[in-house]
Amino acid sequence: MTGLGQALAFAGVIGLAAVSPGPDFAVVVRRSVAAGRWHGMAAAAGVAAGVFVWSVAAAVGVAALLAASAVAFTVVKLAGAAYLLWLGVSALLAARRGGGEIEPAAGGRPEKRLWASFRDGLVTNVLNPKCGVFFVAVLPQFAPVDGAAADVLLLSVVAVAVTVAWFVVVANLVAALRRVLSRPMVRRALDAVTGAVLITIGIRLAASPTP
Repeated sequence: MTGLGQALAFAGVIGLAAVSPGPDFAVVVRRSVAAGRWHGMAAAAGVAAGVFVWSVAAAVGVAALLAASAVAFTVVKLAGAAYLLWLGVSALLAARRGGGEIEPAAGGRPEKRLWASFRDGLVTNVLNPKCGVFFVAVLPQFAPVDGAAADVLLLSVVAVAVTVAWFVVVANLVAALRRVLSRPMVRRALDAVTGAVLITIGIRLAASPTP
């Protein structure tokens, strides 16, 4: 049975991983600036859902297979890199236009717009094979050797809770500054920087060696 100490230590490790700059952070920030607090939080929920997927996958061995298979790792890696490049190019095009809104024209269904933010967070995380490798390396260190499904579920919930907490804070902080960040010149610069960061991460992911 996973003890409180193990759960807290695991939460600390997940927290350190969450605050590290990466594609998840870039997606949450851009959604928060472009469409507001709720979109940033939707993207954060998508990232957390991806974390849950990877933690469960690591527990059942899927992520281990990904880490061990060069072909599987490469396929997921290239798909993730392509998605990041697409997001990055979209941001650069928005910067070129003078800072574009990601929300569709008035009359679009709000739930669909929120779903797009959730989707970006989820897909960005799930198509990052490094997340799978991370959970394969970390999860066994905290789950008991004879751990039951309840132990894996507990650690997965801890990972999701820590991830949600961090990125919801990020989304709300960025949204609070949205009035300043949404000014045309600032917005263009932010879109340009975000696009460049996403493209750089995408290229680095595509070029990363198989573990």
